[in-house]
Amino acid sequence: MENWLIGIMNEFGYVGVFFLIALENIFPPIPSEVILTFAGFMTTSTDLNIFGVVLSATAGSLVGACALYRIGLLMDVERLEKVVDRWGTILRLTKKDIHKADNWFDKHGYVTVFLCRLIPLIRSLISIPAGMSNMKFGTFLIYTAAGTLIWNIVLVSLGASVGENWKDILNYFEIYSKLIYLLIIVTIVVITSFYIKKVVKKIS
Repeated sequence: MENWLIGIMNEFGYVGVFFLIALENIFPPIPSEVILTFAGFMTTSTDLNIFGVVLSATAGSLVGACALYRIGLLMDVERLEKVVDRWGTILRLTKKDIHKADNWFDKHGYVTVFLCRLIPLIRSLISIPAGMSNMKFGTFLIYTAAGTLIWNIVLVSLGASVGENWKDILNYFEIYSKLIYLLIIVTIVVITSFYIKKVVKKIS
């Protein structure tokens, strides 16, 4: 896959960067780290420049994010309630759980969207719950663009700074990703444990 990504960027330049980043947002397994760091390296050996690459990548990210946001709109709370009515017992979910999650996202969704744009894999998927919660589209775009811009500038600049050694950056981002995922898992475990203790205390 890496050779395919690099080949497209070599062939189509800014348009290739735009296309690949848009695709990466819709299909998260495609690594934006490879696309952006190599694109950064290309600014040292081709006519591409950092501003143009960052602009193309950010535009591609917004197109992909909007597509997932639209999918989220189609999976709104009312549709989820119908799923719970049918499968709630098996999934151990109630309509109250859905509304709690929706209310939480209404309060903290904007910050969540911004921060998640800085986390590999999750950075793309966060657009779906944003759509599901009917977050205002304009505000969604602003926070998505802000987080995306930071991510793109950092990766493209790093790729440009190390030149031919751009692949070294990928090793550091792999460590970064593992640390972030570990932190998320620990947080989920702590919150789940707290919730279970609270339920047990009520029962007893």
